[in-house]
This record gives sequence, structure tokens and C-alpha cells, in this order.
Amino acid sequence: MSALAVALAALFTLAPPGGPLPPPGDISGAAARQIQTRGAVVLDVRTPSEFEHGHVPGAVNIPHDQVASRFAELGAKDRPVVLYCRSGRRADLAAAELTRLGFTAVYNFRTVTAWPGPLEKGAARAVTPPPGR
Repeated sequence: MSALAVALAALFTLAPPGGPLPPPGDISGAAARQIQTRGAVVLDVRTPSEFEHGHVPGAVNIPHDQVASRFAELGAKDRPVVLYCRSGRRADLAAAELTRLGFTAVYNFRTVTAWPGPLEKGAARAVTPPPGR
């Protein structure tokens, strides 16, 4: 992660809960967790099998090679999307694709191992609407 991303993540962790979101881009797992609590979609872009073996609680699964055809499942293009994979490569590809498709708040914490809490197991679920919509 770049020094700028680390600095922004540190600033975000100090921001009040209702404060502005950090600029889109690479973020820490801790920042991803905070953004999730504010209604973001957490998107796991690994395969369904990888997802079932352990994923971020509340995450949805759209494999990176299906993002272009399934992006409508994510809802409004201004809703924050936080994504990850196993090594960061597929998350990078998916982030670029979502940005190309017009999503304005794409956050990438790159790897599932960066998540600061326990993972859960089980099959994928549908995207839920953000609170208040």
C-alpha cells in the first residue's frame, strides 16, 4: 500500500463516524471495515469456492471476470463499493472495471487477509440496499 493510502487510512480512522469518506482508491482493512458500517457494499471478487471457504462478514460475491456483466447488482453508482480478493490482482482489475463503468466511490483493500476481524464461511448472498434507501 502506498504511503499516501496509509496516511489517508489513518486520517479516516480519526474522522467522526458521520464525516466524509476518504478519497476512492487503496485503503486499509480497518478503513474498509468503517466504510462498510456506513452502508458500503463489500465485494469479494474471488471464485464462489474461495468465497465459501472464508469471506468478510456481509460481503457479496461477484467474481472479477463477471463484474462487467453483473455491476447492476451493486445498485447506485454513487454507493461506496469496497472490494478485495486473495492477492490483490483481481481486486485491482475489478476496481478499474467499476471505475470505467462510472462507479464513483470504489475502495480497494486488496486482500482478504487485510480484514481486521474474523471471517465467515458460507455461500454468496444478494446485495442488500443501503440503510435509508
